[in-house]
Order: sequence, then C-alpha cells, then structure tokens
Amino acid sequence: MDKLTKAARSALMSRVRSKDSKPELIVRSIVHRMGFRYRLHSSKLPGSPDLVFPARRKIVFVHGCFGTDTAAEPARTGQFPRSHTGIPNWSGVWSGTA
Repeated sequence: MDKLTKAARSALMSRVRSKDSKPELIVRSIVHRMGFRYRLHSSKLPGSPDLVFPARRKIVFVHGCFGTDTAAEPARTGQFPRSHTGIPNWSGVWSGTA
C-alpha cells in the first residue's frame, strides 16, 4: 500500500530525472577519460540507451538507484538496507560481483 496520495506520488515521480542523473554523469566522465567517444540517448534505438558507441556497435544503460539513494547507504554508514532483504546477494550488488 502506498503511503502517498495519488497526487503526491505523481508530483514526486515527475521530479525523477531520466537523463543526466548522477550515476550517468559519473559513468560518462569515466568513459570519456578512457578515450571512448559516444552519442547520448539515441531515440533511434529501442529503450533510448544512455550511451551509444556507433563505431563499436555497443550500448550502455546506466541504472542508478531509483529515488531512495540506497546505493550510497553502505558507503556512508557501512550498513545494508533493512528493507527488501529478500533480494539475493546484496553484498554483490555493491562489490560488483553480482
């Protein structure tokens, strides 16, 4: 059950950015420093990928933590989220081994 009213949820969700999120900007900066050049948000491809490497025929989707900022939680507090414990291998999510 949602704690917010339909209008409040709509207002909250309208502020969620689909482009230029912090995780996406970090990935773009790293990839650019590595010397790769890319196109952004190509609407010609299904799903509008975040980064498109036309010469290499590769794409990248950047999925940040949606709205709750739990991805940064272990880094700040050293703890994992108390909710959603049913998701397998939480430790692998942050260590990159999942």
